[in-house]
Amino acid sequence: QVQLVQSGGGSVQAGGSLRLSCAASEYTYNENCMGWFRRASGKEREGVAAICSDGWTNYGDSVKGRFTVSKDNANNTLFLQMNSLKPGDTAMYYCATDGPRWYPSLMESEYKSWGQGTQVTVSS
Repeated sequence: QVQLVQSGGGSVQAGGSLRLSCAASEYTYNENCMGWFRRASGKEREGVAAICSDGWTNYGDSVKGRFTVSKDNANNTLFLQMNSLKPGDTAMYYCATDGPRWYPSLMESEYKSWGQGTQVTVSS
């Protein structure tokens, strides 16, 4: 099973930026799509962004134009650059892999391996 270790996150004021990282322990991360999900307090987990091996990306409507997902294949690391953050972005963020082979799905049921989560808090 792929092991994922997350870093980044923290607290920022509205309009600020943060970058999340997710390091995978095995090469298999390169073959399947990877994604970022978040769960706000009292809400269900939602898909934020996903990326596949060919670079195909997909974003949730609420983050389009503000968040960018990318990956460093040489270092088996997934990133989420978050700009123009809003209080509504406050949530626990999770990276995930072992997803679909070709389509950057935002459905959590399609991913098998998960990071431990990292908190992002945006104050107004």
